[in-house]
Amino acid sequence: MRQTLISLVMIGFNFFAVAQQSYQNQIELIKEAETHATRHTATWENSKQIIVNDSSSYTLKEVVEARTIDSLWGSFMADSTRYREMYNSISKEEFKVVEYEELSTELLKERLQILNEKTPFYIEYNPKLENVIKQYLKYRKKSLQHILGLSQYYFPLFEEILDKHNLPLELKYLAIVESALDPRAKSPAGASGLWQFMYRTGKAFGLENNSYVDERNEPVLATEAASKYLTYLYDIMEDWDLALAAYNSGPGNVSKAIRRSGGSKNYWNIRPYLPTETANYLPAFLATMYIFEFAEEHGLYSNTPQMSVFTTDTIHIKEKVSLKQIAQVTDLPLEKLQFLNPSYKLDVLPKNIEQPSILRLPIEAVGIFVANEEYIYAYAKEQFDEVEKPLPELYNQPDPLRYQVKSGDFLGKIAKKYSVSVLQIKQWNNLKNNNLNIGQTLLIYPNSSIAENSNRHKANLIKEYIVQPGDSLWSISKKFPGVSIENIRKWNGISGNNLKPGKRLKINQS
Repeated sequence: MRQTLISLVMIGFNFFAVAQQSYQNQIELIKEAETHATRHTATWENSKQIIVNDSSSYTLKEVVEARTIDSLWGSFMADSTRYREMYNSISKEEFKVVEYEELSTELLKERLQILNEKTPFYIEYNPKLENVIKQYLKYRKKSLQHILGLSQYYFPLFEEILDKHNLPLELKYLAIVESALDPRAKSPAGASGLWQFMYRTGKAFGLENNSYVDERNEPVLATEAASKYLTYLYDIMEDWDLALAAYNSGPGNVSKAIRRSGGSKNYWNIRPYLPTETANYLPAFLATMYIFEFAEEHGLYSNTPQMSVFTTDTIHIKEKVSLKQIAQVTDLPLEKLQFLNPSYKLDVLPKNIEQPSILRLPIEAVGIFVANEEYIYAYAKEQFDEVEKPLPELYNQPDPLRYQVKSGDFLGKIAKKYSVSVLQIKQWNNLKNNNLNIGQTLLIYPNSSIAENSNRHKANLIKEYIVQPGDSLWSISKKFPGVSIENIRKWNGISGNNLKPGKRLKINQS
């Protein structure tokens, strides 16, 4: 007799509500969720079934409203424009005089004095710092409000580790200057993660980097390494301003600047002799500290969904599994899992007996994952084994649905209508942001339930793609959610990166 069908009923949590719940209320909600999962009493929308093998399957169900919110939140987390904006402001811009009537010079001097008295950093008014602060407030308010939302998640984690190393808690603002709180930020020079470690420096401070994992992108491990590195630099420089300059460009550049200045160890005196990026680095740090310490006074409030690190927990993974598979089985948005687990380069958690891979999940999903862990591994194995099988017969993919944007439309509304994610719509249409124009045409590949109503083929067929001028493996992979460069190479027998326009490629979206 076949094994009893296992129904895994998920409770969709709205991040906005969870962020406002007390910890005890969250625990009660989790208990309630597990009770519903056991008794099969909840009412849901959009059922779907994932077959594990011939004898068992999962019945997964989702709440469309919650999934739309998660999709909007996830699309912001996947957006790297805030990092590029921060990087350009330090590496390229010259901070010129800015008119900003809302902040007078006298008021700024008073507030900087308050900061100077309560921090170990030497904070004194100078026109250069004033220009940086006013330029940020005038031109970067929107991105700063985004980062303010992210800080609700990262700052408690940073503060706990900085305190353990007896470091000033204000160093948490350094991560904003380094990465704009983008855990997968990568600089043109190759630095990576929240704290922007170069490969060799990361290795020197114990951050592993291999084909699957880059621990420079793991928030806890990278913050530990950054704390050790900052301690080391302060012990050398004996001054926090100089230690931060050394963090940016290395102790060698700072020592050269000291020599060229005639022996001064004051940052502002040696600043003209530092590389351009380092010369802008400390003003950017002090400006960021000022703005976040006086955010309310400047009307800065988070305009993004918030979550706390305390509403997540970790699990040691026993078998190889991908984030995409975990997303499918737990019904969590892939973008959320990628945000919580940014160190996995290929979105795959490898099997490692000596040092198990660590998965971070929203706390409401941890119990469900643990209770069904063996079935999740079985499903993952089935999926990985399927990749090794020959491609099925090639079918022609029907044309996508063409949607014309109307007045009042926005990506979340359209995504909800067709049961897809905001990120998918952006990928299908190569959209760089969430802005839409009335009359704009969008290509939509509806989910199976919509496709069936439209008498379309099922979405698990092979698609044929004709290479266009300017295409690359990377750009093509971005057109098909869940498809990697290596997938395209394997399906089409490609060894390098060169593609000729007109070449027909097989894309497996099963």
